Amino acid sequence: IPMLFFVVLFMPLSQGMGEQPLSKVLEGVKKRYGQLAGLSVPYEREVLTKSMAMLGDQMKTNAASGKFFFKPPHFLKVEQDTPTKEDLITDGELLWWYIPEKKQAHRIPSSKLARELWLLADIFQGLRGVEESFVVVLVGEDEKGITLELTPNPPWPDVHHITLLIDPRDYLIGKVEVIIIMGGLTRFTLGKVTEQKKFKQDF
Repeated sequence: IPMLFFVVLFMPLSQGMGEQPLSKVLEGVKKRYGQLAGLSVPYEREVLTKSMAMLGDQMKTNAASGKFFFKPPHFLKVEQDTPTKEDLITDGELLWWYIPEKKQAHRIPSSKLARELWLLADIFQGLRGVEESFVVVLVGEDEKGITLELTPNPPWPDVHHITLLIDPRDYLIGKVEVIIIMGGLTRFTLGKVTEQKKFKQDF
């Protein structure tokens, strides 16, 4: 009887407490990003194999840096500065990949765009519709921030899940990790978000 009383008394409370922080985090991210007319944010990207990922920050490879620019609902531009100058620009229908060093420009239809690009667009709109396409779990919170785990639903061919590291003070997203099925990952570390109220027409 005492054990039954314990279960009845505390189980609903613990479940309710587990759901509320997640909804609060999602609402915070939505308010932080969802009202912006546009934004720019610097990034650093690194790609780690499974063995490198097990070593954590001790191993880094295929590093790159640059800046994201976004205007809702679909306009995304990626200006890569290092290791080579490259631009990725999409309006949601076509993606242009420009490599000045090689004097090349590739035009790719939206049907062949990487799902990760669409995910970035959703992130920069405050995780718009995230619960319709992912199973979202609040993993926990520590001194680094709040960690959310997004598992694609239905599953993606190569991606196992995505993790987001969120600052609990202002709900800014500091890291995005795309973990592939084989165990490696692509990590984006994001800098300070700056609101861009307007972009030049040819930007």
